[in-house]
Amino acid sequence: MDDDDGVSAAVDDSPDRFAAQVEDAVRRLEGVAERTPLQRNARLSALTGADVWLKREDLQLGRSYKIRGAYTMISALSEAERAAGVVCASAGNHGQGLAYACRALQVRGRVFVPGTTPRQKRERIAALGGDMVELVIAGDSYDEAAAAAAQFAATSGATLVPAFDSPATVAGQATVAVEILDQLPEPPDLVVLPVGGGGLLAGAGTWLRAHSPTTRLVGVEPAGAANMAAALAAGGPVDLAEMDTFVDGAAVRRAGAVTYPMVRDSGAELIAVPEGQICTEMLDLYQADGIIAEPAGALASSALSGGLVTLEPGQTVVCVLSGGNNDVSRYAEVIERSLVHRGLKHYFLVEFPQEPGALRRFLDEVLGPDDDIVRFEYVKRDNRETGAALTGIGLGRVEGLPELLERVERSPLRIEHLTPGSTAYRFLV
Repeated sequence: MDDDDGVSAAVDDSPDRFAAQVEDAVRRLEGVAERTPLQRNARLSALTGADVWLKREDLQLGRSYKIRGAYTMISALSEAERAAGVVCASAGNHGQGLAYACRALQVRGRVFVPGTTPRQKRERIAALGGDMVELVIAGDSYDEAAAAAAQFAATSGATLVPAFDSPATVAGQATVAVEILDQLPEPPDLVVLPVGGGGLLAGAGTWLRAHSPTTRLVGVEPAGAANMAAALAAGGPVDLAEMDTFVDGAAVRRAGAVTYPMVRDSGAELIAVPEGQICTEMLDLYQADGIIAEPAGALASSALSGGLVTLEPGQTVVCVLSGGNNDVSRYAEVIERSLVHRGLKHYFLVEFPQEPGALRRFLDEVLGPDDDIVRFEYVKRDNRETGAALTGIGLGRVEGLPELLERVERSPLRIEHLTPGSTAYRFLV
């Protein structure tokens, strides 16, 4: 990529140099990316006492902000580099951004996605890229797809377009912050951003630090994939030993080498949000606000609705709603995780004697008047006196849990409460 195209091959610590990179990205994206709306959210404003605005990147082309970074980088390639093609790894959204850019610029591309990428995102990549883009499924995680993409780039001569760990990508994502400051009459008191590999936080955070230094910055990670917090604690990017991939758009095992120092120097606070709270916010966005958000898209606002961010009454707060590519088939799991997180659904292993009336006694002695059996799996075995049944109980009210557990304790049956985080529980949810 040519250095004189406005995006350098490495991040420059100079504020003037980074500003020039971002301003170049703004010019490249003019007439390409949408200037997404900034909308006040009545639900979150009432809940927090602040004046909360949503930056609707779910309404962006490709339904996420990712087109900003992908198009910025590809449009800056030389003619020779364009002729050799481009390649990327993606959990879905970056691939859509690259696909759109390839079709618009007539550059051939290849997108590697893990097998966990929702079908809806795969279909959108194919639709946006048309015959200019080839979709390849590689591995079961983003990291495996990234390794496959890097290998293809090394052997084919195609340019690797990183999802987050590239100066050009970071500069493109920073244009979100440029628009936020343009759309408000005064700089916001707080900007809340989702964090996966850190491209959006690195770019927007660096821009805000220079152009709105009084604005507080909060980055929100999924609790099961908090790679940036791990990097800050270790003094550099490290691999997460374990990772929950539910928030697929932000499930990255290792923070970027480019993004980490920029996030560190931005002064951003980092917050980890449980996946169940993210699911609850997804449902609230849908039911109360009429907004379809994917898990990563609901990350920022979930920190507010979950009470995880300290706010002052009347503060102006901007949350970036980063993506709306949610597969409708995922809502069953979203509802399940939300119910569990709110304490309204619990699982038990119940050892039933294999005799008539055992289940009836359990219902009479253990269940409360507002409780319900929402799952029951039992296989009768003729050669045993007892049989274990997986029993899911839905509570009418969360305050009823202590009473339920007391009845479980008094029951003559052997009953094991499956707690979130246990091996058996992870098998269920």
